Amino acid sequence: MRVAVVGGGVAGALLAWRLRRERADVVVFAGEPVPSDASAASGGLVRGFETDPAAAADAAASLAELRADDDLLEWTGYREIGSVHLSSGVDPTASLAVVDAALPGSATVVTGAELARRFGFRDVADDTVGVVERHAGHLSPARLREHALKWSAGNGVEVRHERVAEVSAGPSVRPANGSAEGFDAVVVAAGAWTPRLVEHGGTLRTKQIQYGLHRLELPCRSGFVDDVTGLYGRPHGDGLALLGLGCERWDVDPAQVTPDDDLAARVADVARRRFGLAAEPVAPERVVASFDCYRTPAGLRLDHVGDGVFTFTGGSGGAAKTVLAASRRAARELVGA
Repeated sequence: MRVAVVGGGVAGALLAWRLRRERADVVVFAGEPVPSDASAASGGLVRGFETDPAAAADAAASLAELRADDDLLEWTGYREIGSVHLSSGVDPTASLAVVDAALPGSATVVTGAELARRFGFRDVADDTVGVVERHAGHLSPARLREHALKWSAGNGVEVRHERVAEVSAGPSVRPANGSAEGFDAVVVAAGAWTPRLVEHGGTLRTKQIQYGLHRLELPCRSGFVDDVTGLYGRPHGDGLALLGLGCERWDVDPAQVTPDDDLAARVADVARRRFGLAAEPVAPERVVASFDCYRTPAGLRLDHVGDGVFTFTGGSGGAAKTVLAASRRAARELVGA
């Protein structure tokens, strides 16, 4: 089976790696490196728990595979610092069972009082559910991508640094400076560029993602996701914290993304109030503005969109958590089709 993977981000690179391990003949159209793409810019938070049990299954399976594989640990630069997840009015039972099956003893539910005492969260409502994980942390999606492409190139995968102009049913790929070439299957895993290359029925949209490096000493020394306020972050070292909130700039042009200064200021304000820090208006030392592909429904999975054409995108800003499990499933679906 000869497969073209269009896109050299973490999703495309991991899919090519999986496909080659399944004995497929693979060509990757990786394009030219983009310093600000989602894989390069990601904060790389990984954990097992998600409020949706299906998402938790992929996240927990990915983290379990990562922690058990010395090569993946090296490829990702994984650092285990733990994780805290806050949500409101959610029953975590089903997701906790999924996490415990993959990462026994890692996740526990904590009370609002514990969230305040152990991690410094303020104004925690009575219906807040806190989930603390020992086996969680952060990694570098850019480093994982680099190593997966390097392994693939050394093991029979043709990696072409060409930009793709057109993907057609049939299926075929036409590079910007070449003629169309046919394949048994074409998978478009080009992140924010995917909606431009395939018909997708409105299920894919581009969205800006952004975080800042703030000189704030947070009492929480783990990675955290606070679904109540939308704040997420982790320690970044040297007195800095990586912090972000969801950005509402939709349908952005990847070539035209610029930092949202109002959002950066709002992030700092939410963090100060959530952790009871002194209200000193200090601008972030760095703002990272990027873009990603968001999918309806959310989740990184293989979708058939035409005659021999598939997409593998829509991690919705969180592909780093699930890409190992999602790429394994997608490769097996393709090879078995």
